[in-house]
Amino acid sequence: MIILADINRLFRSDEVETTALRSIDLQIEEGEFVAIMGPSGCGKSTLLNTLGMIDRPTSGRYLFRDQEVTDLPEAALARMRRDNLGFVFQSFNLIDELTIAENVELGLVYRRWAGKDRRARVEAALDRVGVAHRARHYPHQLSGGQQQRAAIARAIVGQPSLILADEPTGNLDSENGEQVMEILKSLNREGATIVMVTHSPAHADIAKRVVNMLDGRIIVSARRAA
Repeated sequence: MIILADINRLFRSDEVETTALRSIDLQIEEGEFVAIMGPSGCGKSTLLNTLGMIDRPTSGRYLFRDQEVTDLPEAALARMRRDNLGFVFQSFNLIDELTIAENVELGLVYRRWAGKDRRARVEAALDRVGVAHRARHYPHQLSGGQQQRAAIARAIVGQPSLILADEPTGNLDSENGEQVMEILKSLNREGATIVMVTHSPAHADIAKRVVNMLDGRIIVSARRAA
């Protein structure tokens, strides 16, 4: 599904140059569950943003399903993200002024789905993560765990082939964190490819492969024994 070849990412300002990614080589197969680990500042989020076509590498090649995406124009990248990717963030990133159903529906609006089809998809996604009864509530009326489950519903409503999760349990207590991980495991069993940044060894152990980073490099990429 994904091939990264000699990916480098430099951030430059007037006075300093920072190398966030150094010579990254990574392949991710269809249906994998990959956890990315490492200390703060090691490049995990930059790598995830690169995989998500949000951040462009300074050099190197990125192939998504055999298509080179490194130099695609922004409009083409936006379509690629819209049609293939789902994002789950640590801070939920729900829009306060919209109901939970409206938050989840937003991605389908951008795809110009008909209203009836959108509502059916939204209902199914919310039911899938166990918050259908909160569809007409606003984000501030939900617990942190419920907000994160709603955020997962938003990520999966368009049935993306790749889900990118950045510390999806970072703002949750252990019980809600485990519930979120169970949802991600279930989605992976159903065929979704998942790449997750995490600081939790226990949650990383759920993945089929763990990629460890340090100073912008991948130092270990190990598959978990079945």
